[in-house]
Amino acid sequence: MAISVSKRKPTTPKKSYGHPRIFFFCQNLCFIFGKSILYRFLLTISLFFVLYLWLSSTFIISSRKLNDPSVVLKKYGEIISQKNDTFVRAIVSGEDRKRYGVTTKSVLDHKAKNESEEEQYKYIKPKSEGEGYALRAVIKYIHVQRSWLSTRKKGENPGSCEGKGIYVYDLPSKFNRDLLVDCIDMVPWTNMCKFFKNEGFGESIENLGRGWFRTHQYALEPIFHSRVLKHPCRVYNETQATIFYVPFYGGFDVLRWHFKNNVSDVMKDRLGIEVLKWLESKESWKRNAGKDHVFVLGKISWDFRRSKLPWGSRFLELQGMKNPTKLLIERHPWEVNDIAIPHPTYFHPKTDNDIASWQVKMMNKPRRNVVSFAGGARPGNPHSIRSTLIEQCTTLADQCRFLNCSNGSCDKPENVIELFQDSEFCLQPSGDSPTRKSVFDSLISGCIPVIFNPYTAYYQYAWHLPEDHRKYSVYINQEDVIKGKRVNVVEKLMAKTLSEKEEMRSYIIHQLLPGLVYGDSNAKFQRFRDAFDITFDSLLEKINRLV
Repeated sequence: MAISVSKRKPTTPKKSYGHPRIFFFCQNLCFIFGKSILYRFLLTISLFFVLYLWLSSTFIISSRKLNDPSVVLKKYGEIISQKNDTFVRAIVSGEDRKRYGVTTKSVLDHKAKNESEEEQYKYIKPKSEGEGYALRAVIKYIHVQRSWLSTRKKGENPGSCEGKGIYVYDLPSKFNRDLLVDCIDMVPWTNMCKFFKNEGFGESIENLGRGWFRTHQYALEPIFHSRVLKHPCRVYNETQATIFYVPFYGGFDVLRWHFKNNVSDVMKDRLGIEVLKWLESKESWKRNAGKDHVFVLGKISWDFRRSKLPWGSRFLELQGMKNPTKLLIERHPWEVNDIAIPHPTYFHPKTDNDIASWQVKMMNKPRRNVVSFAGGARPGNPHSIRSTLIEQCTTLADQCRFLNCSNGSCDKPENVIELFQDSEFCLQPSGDSPTRKSVFDSLISGCIPVIFNPYTAYYQYAWHLPEDHRKYSVYINQEDVIKGKRVNVVEKLMAKTLSEKEEMRSYIIHQLLPGLVYGDSNAKFQRFRDAFDITFDSLLEKINRLV
């Protein structure tokens, strides 16, 4: 898909005047109905409803503050642990019992049928009953998503397109292409226009070889759009479609307002409301209430669930957005229709040989560093372990190499990829949000990621990463690094045996790597399935079950 770019300046948005506080309403109810038993009963019901709304909107922390998702779990747990069992069940399961076959009993069961309590809580130990409910809901939803994973094997002939038609809406350009027009000043410190070249892959990186590009971490929307337009199962008749793809560049709609002052909430939400209104007028949407519709959003879910802070939009909080499938680089842990798919890496192969050649190179690459970390400190975040990791790494500099992203060293993809190629283990602490593009850059470089927070990967990528994290990563609880045990991460990784490292690296390179990259839009893979193929096949599985 060709993308044209011009230099049109944005118009100045009008000012908005906020929303009334929901608990002001609650206080009035307490005053009016407090004296009567009947009214107290009505008040209780109203309070439950108000709290439900609050949980759905104002409780969720902004993505810029979500440096440690256990903070969200803690807040969620504190709230629901104070409520009766009926209310907790309503919050955790809701309508999902009918939609996804997720029963209240299975969500709240303290000992799942095939999973011990120790196994359920292998990453996070809940500190209250409420946290336990919330965590089990996270685990249940990720299991539901794994049940939709396509069973088609790599190299297996996908056969005909019968029952696999994908219809691409021809949206007005204001919903996609026009959002890329103001690329010059979209982000203050860089010209984004260079990232929109080559169908969203960005400029090519000649010295890394064929298929390497300076791909932006938020480029998923145009990349996916280009691939869908050329898909062999694309249909032009709505009645032949199983999947309806909506090419709305919601991530860039959010990004264009991020760094501008005096932008009203009305302006931030306008385009999302308009695209939903446009869809709701279509018979194809009405037929299944949007359940067979798919959005690809190139940012994290929290950026579309604005709460008290002004960051982002409320697009995914709109009632009409509950049923569609949302593909994002980071999902909301308690939204089963949020599906996390890999961040775009810098590698976009075109042929099986491109992938196979890279696999051979990574298997034979000498690893001079035991450990490496590419990142920057987060001195303003008390939950971040980055400063501790940097100190440990620089103290053992003969075993660990630190690339400081705070000074711009990571702006060149070559620096990051070369570091990861030279390293056995790559540290992946949470940054501005739990997930990191760096996790996928390390995996395609054959570097074993070290995960400190299960929301970075384990509770995210149900379709692209295996349930057993030990096959491809090392998990060290972040609490053990900054509290209690005070684990020295570098020393712990140095103790890993050669056979352990070789087994994990072989699995990463041979089994995972092909499914973590987004191939060229003209790619014709026979031996492998890339990230797009896995996503498309699993979408078919999901939608065929639910519609």
